[in-house]
Amino acid sequence: MSQANDKLIGPVPASIVNSARLNVTPYEGRVGEFNVAVWLHLPGLANLPVSLIVRYRDGNQAREVAVDHGKVNGHNKVMLSGIARLPMKHKIEDMQVRLRSAVPAQTLVVEELFVQAVEILDAASRQAMA
Repeated sequence: MSQANDKLIGPVPASIVNSARLNVTPYEGRVGEFNVAVWLHLPGLANLPVSLIVRYRDGNQAREVAVDHGKVNGHNKVMLSGIARLPMKHKIEDMQVRLRSAVPAQTLVVEELFVQAVEILDAASRQAMA
């Protein structure tokens, strides 16, 4: 699927991005994890496959991760959800939730968008990081 058929579902506010506790993994380094769910109405894309993508900037590098894949139902609706594991070397910035499809979506109606850090920093941890 081509990036030319990406559509912005919505940006993620910096306050949500900054609320995530970063985990350290042996292979990926620091990783922020976010629960992501979207309910979409996609007229004209019935029965076609789509993917939920999270795109972000890590320092000067643009990155993206696939969160979920699904098929638009006969009523032109789809619900996609999953955990976005975002590896980083610097800091997650400009986080966006996007839809990728093989056929360009002429209309994209976002019925609901939900993004939440899997593990939230507590107040003491935030003070230490500041």
